[in-house]
Amino acid sequence: MPTITAKTKILGVIGHPIEHSMSPIMHNTAINDLKLDYVYLAFDIEPQDLSKAINVFRALNIKGISVTIPHKEAIMEYLDEIDPIAENIGAVNTIKNENGYLKARNTDGAGGKQSLIENSCELSDKKVLFIGAGGAARALSYFIAEDVAQIIFLNIRKERSKLLAKELNERTGVKTFADAISNYNLKKFCATSDIVINTSPIGMYPKIEETPVPKEFLNKNLFVFDIIYNPLKTKLLKNAEDIGCKTLGGLDMLVNQGFLAFEWWTEKTPKKELMRNTVKKFLGIK
Repeated sequence: MPTITAKTKILGVIGHPIEHSMSPIMHNTAINDLKLDYVYLAFDIEPQDLSKAINVFRALNIKGISVTIPHKEAIMEYLDEIDPIAENIGAVNTIKNENGYLKARNTDGAGGKQSLIENSCELSDKKVLFIGAGGAARALSYFIAEDVAQIIFLNIRKERSKLLAKELNERTGVKTFADAISNYNLKKFCATSDIVINTSPIGMYPKIEETPVPKEFLNKNLFVFDIIYNPLKTKLLKNAEDIGCKTLGGLDMLVNQGFLAFEWWTEKTPKKELMRNTVKKFLGIK
């Protein structure tokens, strides 16, 4: 571990909760491998403290910030410059601090789509069901909209999913539908969709016995993508595998979006496989 001095540059991730995050492990490994004078930390920021936290980041000249649940949308009003794609998406997950001037991008969408393609998920003309309508759903749906036939959003708050569906349709032209999560809707849309993507925190550590979709609603023709990466294999993915679905966990998306963010912050290219293997090793997966 390199010595941390007064010259060491700080990077970090903010969210609430944040103890599940693998980003510090992944990014610090990449930092050490490239022998950079950086350190990557995790900050648990409650929603009511977000504006104060941003002021602190400016004052301390923290060089880069990863943004996770629940701040990806709310943080936008406190930033100085937002990439046009992220502006269209309506959510950011990566911030770069240039002498107090905060620039933001969204690497979730590109990282998530790349992960689907790398794992042989056919998107063309497919019907996609999203569980959740937060920042990750916004980003990923925006990036796959040009390929798919229809996107459906189911969310606890019906009005949130309706708003996202409306905005996505207006900005991309993709056919959309939205409603509240219910057993009726889950059963109906799992039966008629090709791809199911969980962007909600349901099933994330420590509540690993929870699942956003009951097993009996799944069918073997579905491709099931759960963006959660802790645990690497959620109950949703285990259930999906049991009935013969093709599945994808959140590790690849974590690595792909983190790789893009790391390059932007440091102007150095990390080893993607090293980042992936570090998380797997920490979680006890070979």
